[in-house]
Amino acid sequence: MNILQPPGWVRPKGYSNGVVASGRIICVSGMIGWDAQGNFVSDDFVAQARQALRNIVEVLAEADARPEHIVRMTWYVIDKKEYVAAYADIGAIYRELIGRHFPAMTAVQVSALIEDRARVEIEVTAVVP
Repeated sequence: MNILQPPGWVRPKGYSNGVVASGRIICVSGMIGWDAQGNFVSDDFVAQARQALRNIVEVLAEADARPEHIVRMTWYVIDKKEYVAAYADIGAIYRELIGRHFPAMTAVQVSALIEDRARVEIEVTAVVP
């Protein structure tokens, strides 16, 4: 996997501008802050983000993939101010569960998520060499 960083561009914090990878592709559906039985762990944004990332790691493991294989990550949030206010906490959780691996990433504010209690939904694409 190669990170794409055009010359002269400011290095992004917490993500990459682009990634080149080849191998076996794993697509993970949007994960939300509920556990394996479909119960929400909390109504707190940070707690839901932690659980969603844990869920991603568990799904990847089913394909013998690891967090460092993630090449693309999309965050859907219902309140961008809540997301921005949680940057520090999210960063710490991200490094704990995903590590210091920063794929191409997008965050989008949406009007709602399908599950009413969900505050965040995260989907990923991974490529295992």
